[in-house]
Formats: sequence, structure tokens, C-alpha cells
Amino acid sequence: MFIDTLETSLHRANTCLCIGLDIDWRVMSSFTSSSSSLVEFAKRIVQETNQYASVYKLNHAFYASQGLEEDLSQIIRFVKDSYPNLPVILDAKRGDIGNTAVQYAEEAFIRYQADAVTVSPYLGWDAVEPFLRYRDKGVILLCRTSNEGSAWIQEVGNGQPVYLRVAERVEQERNPNLMLVVGATQLEALSQVRKIAPSTTLLVPGIGAQGGDLDEVLRRARRRDGLGVIINCSRSIIAQQDDKDYFTRVSEAAATYARLMSIH
Repeated sequence: MFIDTLETSLHRANTCLCIGLDIDWRVMSSFTSSSSSLVEFAKRIVQETNQYASVYKLNHAFYASQGLEEDLSQIIRFVKDSYPNLPVILDAKRGDIGNTAVQYAEEAFIRYQADAVTVSPYLGWDAVEPFLRYRDKGVILLCRTSNEGSAWIQEVGNGQPVYLRVAERVEQERNPNLMLVVGATQLEALSQVRKIAPSTTLLVPGIGAQGGDLDEVLRRARRRDGLGVIINCSRSIIAQQDDKDYFTRVSEAAATYARLMSIH
């Protein structure tokens, strides 16, 4: 099961650091002269950071926007072949119903062989169910996202806002492979979600470039066992604009965040 692989990886790395490989190749190809392709560039990042990561997350849009879906497949395959105990999340934020949702689930878990995928539940639970048919895979639902504009829909509700209804449903499902996305910039929401979903694992973006408070996130998001959260860092690790020492800088940044997010 995904959650077993994830928690084993958390203990192995002794950190809840999730490294985001959100690579805009049009920009980042100028960061180093030692990689001739996106795939080789990503492989080198993984080679330099795998000891500090508990999980990798790849944002589908950064690849698909440039017609680089095959590169995305190769990068995921490299991580899974080279570091089989390191889970991979496909950050695709899929949200549709019927046969379309079925196809999205197949894309994530069959085509890309991801261990987990992000999904939007805002079309209803029938947008989630096709992903849950892959019983060993992780399904990570958008709950309270980090962008300010999300409040107009996620905070709506008489007595209980929509995002807490999402959290409540996930907790009621009692499926440990179901997770929630809660942004690091939404500290009060993070506390509320943890209160209503005490056993659910949270994926928290927004540390680093987005300015989230790491200490507060850890205090509010961790379960009593010290687990229950993975914290994503992308730009603050991989956007090191130093051509000569790029990969050294990446490794150092990953090591720093891993230490700050240590479990023990």
C-alpha cells in the first residue's frame, strides 16, 4: 500500500521532506551546462537529493505544457527503478466524472506508474472513486489550498466550510491511502483539518518560495506519532541559479530542509 511505502520512507530518511521536481526546462536549462536534456537534468537532481527526500512530487503541467510527457514518464521510471523505496506523487490535480475520471486514473497509475496522484473533489465524490479502485495507490485530495483566491469556494458553508467537509469525508472513509492537501499559508485551516481528520496524512505545499512558516506547520500538522505530514519544497531546492555549482547548491538546500523537517 502507498501509505506503508510512504511511512517506511519517512522513517528511512528521518524527514518529512517532499522534493518537487517542477522543472520549467525553458528556464532551468540555463542553470547548468552539464546536462544535455531534461531527463538527464532531473536524474542528476534525484541522484544528489535522494538521501534527503522521503518522497518526490512531479507537477504534470510543467511537462505537458512543453510536450514533454515522455520525459515525465522516464523520470518517474528512473526514480522507481533506481530508488524503489522512494514513492512518487504525480501532481495532476485531476477532477472530472464518469469515463473521463477513469481515464485520468489510468493515466496516473498505468501510463505514468505513479504511486499517488492529486485529485480535486469539487465535482463530488464520484470524481474520486475511479482513483480509489487502484487500492494500493495514494489519492491526495485538494482540501484547503495555499492560494488566497481559493477562499471564495473552499471557505463557503453554513456552519462547516467546504474544505472541512472534504476533510471529514476523508477521515470517515478510513482509507489510509487517502490524503489531503492543505497549504502552509493556511495555518488556521491546517489546525482545523488536523482536528477533524486526526489520522489522515497531509501534503503541505507552500514552504520556501511561498513563505509558509515551517515551525508552525510542523506543530499544527504532525500527528502524535510525529508522522502524518509530508511538506513539499520545489523552487527553494531546485531553483539554484549557479551554473558552476548548481547541483552542489541543490544538494545543500535539500539537506538543510531535510534537517529542519526531521522526524526524530
